[in-house]
Amino acid sequence: MIFLNKSILITGGTGSFGKAMVHYLTSKYKKIKRLVVFSRDELKQYEMSKIYNQDYIRYFLGDIRDYQRLTRAFENIDVVYHAAALKQVPAAEYNPDECIKTNIIGAQNIIGCALEQNIKKVVALSTDKAVAPINLYGATKLCSDKLFVSANNIRGNKNVSFCVVRYGNVAGSRGSIIPLFNNIKDNKFPITHPDMTRFWITMKEAIELVLWAEKFSSGGEIFVPKLKSFKITDLALAIKPQAKLNIIGIRPGEKIHEELITGTESMLSYDLGKYYCIAPDQSFFKNKNSIKAKKVIGNLDYVSNNKKLLINVSELRKKLLELN
Repeated sequence: MIFLNKSILITGGTGSFGKAMVHYLTSKYKKIKRLVVFSRDELKQYEMSKIYNQDYIRYFLGDIRDYQRLTRAFENIDVVYHAAALKQVPAAEYNPDECIKTNIIGAQNIIGCALEQNIKKVVALSTDKAVAPINLYGATKLCSDKLFVSANNIRGNKNVSFCVVRYGNVAGSRGSIIPLFNNIKDNKFPITHPDMTRFWITMKEAIELVLWAEKFSSGGEIFVPKLKSFKITDLALAIKPQAKLNIIGIRPGEKIHEELITGTESMLSYDLGKYYCIAPDQSFFKNKNSIKAKKVIGNLDYVSNNKKLLINVSELRKKLLELN
């Protein structure tokens, strides 16, 4: 079993991903040695402990900005899933220093503690907004990604590896657009731009990607799932066919379309079947027999407005039903 007698820690453990991962692990794997939910929200930890109260689960209050506290939490941990971040684009634009402290300094702390405590695997969660970023949140996550990739260069003889998984907003997660649209009582749907597109990924798919990366990564990779995309206006119509679209204008730091792999990154990208991998260098997959990797030729054009990726209103309705 993949998690037999292993100790796992999730930063941001009371967030949407953290809760979903805890549910998945406790449902699928019964031989986990210890599962540590690390977050700074005592109320969410209390509420979560009423649902998940197995003896091997620990609720650890702390902030990834606090190196000393993080060091204590990392003691005797095998695997870290790093999901803690400040993620709201407008909030990051208004409070840039706070976003930097959590997303960049916090990432440095994760790396330092992982090296000190001999963590075996660290999987850091990233975002499409880290690709060619135009907002502070994306810029901080780009810095974070670079830190985790380059951390493999300073591990020396330590048996630790760091990798990154990159995907778009999770469908139905806290703060995402689907709950916002579902809670609209009248037919007036606020749309920031009529052409806006986004990628679609479910929480289940995100968890599967993270677990796959933890199993197969050697260190230094950025793993990217193959996703479909949709127009925001189509999503509104899929949720409510009578929706009246109210164009309100783009918010600070908001992109019209998102990108998952740039043209430059395509030159270092490999097709792994279900996923792409951006390798640290051109020779990365030589003599690595654990993964069948096919070099990507040319530009992937992995942008959310790519017509080959866009799904229509009918397909969106089917996907929305799958979330329930």
